[in-house]
Amino acid sequence: MNEFVPADTTPDADDVQLEAYRRLGGAGRVATMFRLNDMVRKTAMAGIKRRHPEYSEWQVEWAWQRLTLGDVLTREVFPDREPIEP
Repeated sequence: MNEFVPADTTPDADDVQLEAYRRLGGAGRVATMFRLNDMVRKTAMAGIKRRHPEYSEWQVEWAWQRLTLGDVLTREVFPDREPIEP
């Protein structure tokens, strides 16, 4: 049993999910992690585009990078770019 069950999940459902992840094996869990990461990125970028329909694809990407990296790191990595509102 997992001691860190999410608040919106029953312990039985959490056990079923953990067992499914165990059956996937290491490679399957890594593939799942990449798919979930891609889904989150696409969802965040769709939200940025919905809030800022005037943004170009480059600006949407830039706003997502700011969300992901945070302001301090974004300014360190890209000191010549103005921050863009996510």
